Amino acid sequence: MTNPSPSGISSTEASVHDRYAHAAKQLEPALCCPTNYAADLLSIIPDEILQRDYGCGDPTPYVNAGDSVLDLGSGGGKLCYILSQMVGKHGRVIGVDCNHEMLKLARRYQQEMSERLGYGNVDFRYGVIQDLRLDLELLGIQLQQNPVQNPLDWLSLRHLEDRLRSDQPMIPDDSVDCVVSNCVLNLVRQTDRRQLFDEVFRVLKRGGRAAISDIVADENVPTHLQNDPQLWSGCISGAFREDLLLKAFEDAGFHGITVAKRETEPWRTVEGIEFRSLTIVAYKGKQGPCLERNQAVVYRGPFRKVLDDDGHAFERGVRAAVCDKTYQLLRRAPYVEHFDAIEPRTQVPLDQAKPFEWQGTRIRSARESKGAQYNATTESPNTYAIGESCC
Repeated sequence: MTNPSPSGISSTEASVHDRYAHAAKQLEPALCCPTNYAADLLSIIPDEILQRDYGCGDPTPYVNAGDSVLDLGSGGGKLCYILSQMVGKHGRVIGVDCNHEMLKLARRYQQEMSERLGYGNVDFRYGVIQDLRLDLELLGIQLQQNPVQNPLDWLSLRHLEDRLRSDQPMIPDDSVDCVVSNCVLNLVRQTDRRQLFDEVFRVLKRGGRAAISDIVADENVPTHLQNDPQLWSGCISGAFREDLLLKAFEDAGFHGITVAKRETEPWRTVEGIEFRSLTIVAYKGKQGPCLERNQAVVYRGPFRKVLDDDGHAFERGVRAAVCDKTYQLLRRAPYVEHFDAIEPRTQVPLDQAKPFEWQGTRIRSARESKGAQYNATTESPNTYAIGESCC
């Protein structure tokens, strides 16, 4: 017997709520797409949590020691407790879920896990992942004191929600290094998805990243499948079309959007449509002014020419003039392995930099980097130790 779903929500949302509330108490293999995690990270996690894991991928390789990490749709807490070991005692992990039964399961072992690890760095919060400002536990306390009984109360409730979002946000702006999620985004209804990606972008620090594993479809999912609550709650009919999931990250302002892993074989096929696991990594931080500091980059290959998200074209082996913002981005993941960075011999102070003038591709001459008056001559050493080469 499952808890009744909240009133006033769609049949697909109700199906998700009820099915995952039931899955918190009793294993449901149909919700699980097999994923292998490091055995040493699993060894200290209670069996009850391990048995209630309903994911489809592994976003953990993109988390670093000391990170502040947010897990969207944290469920029974398995991923959070794995991440707590990875980020270490100087990091922290926040799990957000809107299912009471899953939250109860995750919170039940918080003290035990803290004792096993020797530190406590995990916090579970009650909220919906498409509205990370609104703390539903704080809202619930207010509703107990001021229940909604008429339209005027409903209007007051809306003002209360706005005040909580502003004054006591569940997840503040620019507060986490990495956002992860495992097979949850597809459960969010279509009308809330733009807000969902905007929220992921909002809470990340500049330079932060999102690592998302989810089920995607190779074709548009037809309406009659989208209207099937059982298929929706089973991570099927709400699946993004593969290319549109990437586009959603782009529209939200992310850069460096990369398919980190794509399963070759589909997890399920329904009416000829293939559904498979995909892991995407995307970065925040390309916003800001373009300033001229005489920097250049050289694209190493393997392609003859590539185009970035902002329309900059980079030809293999050519010194491309770039603004300071682009220069700094290309020195970090996921670009750093593909570009050589060339600093000017004479640095331009940031407070003296002028706006970067860009019209398509602009070549930065070697003399521009070194300086017009640069005329150094160096001598090659003429003796080498045995076994050494000349360069």
